Amino acid sequence: MSSRSLRVFVAGHRGMVGSAIVRALQAEGDVECVTRPHAGLDLCDQQAVRDFFARERVDQVYVAAARVGGIHANQSFPAEFLYQNLMIAANVIHQARAAGVARLLFLGSSCIYPKFASQPIAEGALMTGALEPTNAPYALAKIAGVMLCDSYNRQYGTDFRCLMPTNLYGPGDNYHPTHSHVIPALLRRFHEARQDGAERVAIWGSGQPRREFLHVDDLARACLLTMRAPVSAYRDCTGPDGTHLNVGSGDDISIRDLAGMIAAVVGCRAAIDFDASMPDGTPRKLLDSGAIRRLGWQARIGLEAGLRSTYAEAVRSAALASCPAEAAPDAACGAAGHAAAPHANV
Repeated sequence: MSSRSLRVFVAGHRGMVGSAIVRALQAEGDVECVTRPHAGLDLCDQQAVRDFFARERVDQVYVAAARVGGIHANQSFPAEFLYQNLMIAANVIHQARAAGVARLLFLGSSCIYPKFASQPIAEGALMTGALEPTNAPYALAKIAGVMLCDSYNRQYGTDFRCLMPTNLYGPGDNYHPTHSHVIPALLRRFHEARQDGAERVAIWGSGQPRREFLHVDDLARACLLTMRAPVSAYRDCTGPDGTHLNVGSGDDISIRDLAGMIAAVVGCRAAIDFDASMPDGTPRKLLDSGAIRRLGWQARIGLEAGLRSTYAEAVRSAALASCPAEAAPDAACGAAGHAAAPHANV
């Protein structure tokens, strides 16, 4: 290992996003990845995080750790979603600054924007309206992380950057029966229906909401590009008062059409029943990602191709094998994606 190699801490390396970032960094071959499992470093423990940064002397940090999930998980554990994400952001960002970390990237979510934001959603829409109630605790914690980075930059002159990705999917996703996001939920639902020979599949909501999806490997490329951009180039994209950059594919799809696409990928011929009595969430979420495209990034993996490779990986890794229907409130810490399998909302 060259003495000039950067030591890069990826928080949440076992989750879908963190593992994709680690793969991308290792493919570059010019960094030393520093990782810790939850059992070895509880990011909600301030003293443990302080000791870690004092001991490890890392140069850069990617904050990909989070408590995440779909509508059901957010509604079931709002306190944990708010508390744990606040603690992760506050502890990691503060201790990174205290330890003199040169550069940090905080990853948020498109749910930080108002429920009825104009489409496509520009970065300036942040805090201009009410949040979607079903995931407001999570969104507030992510907004706090963005504001922490901005505040430390202004007060201490740090170089802490933020990306707000759209809905993500890909290898390493979480297929929990009751706490996964929409794509893994539907992949599991149709996979089980095909195995069982079911004639019908029930899905939460009307199927009308539209969502944008991005393969996690495309996000990882955006993360590395953002972290390696000169300060002037990053600031040119955010603008003088900007706090973050959006990262999205630029295309959206209705949940109804997404369900049909996933059924075809899985090879499930069951009829699809949408339960309009269940919540839909935000009507539409499509990000304006023009700023990061000016930095030189664009999505490469199309949705159908990404779904096919994701499903193949899930089958190969046995990620769709049976698991308990319920999990403890802290089971999602540092992982990547948790909503009931019948739920088709994000």
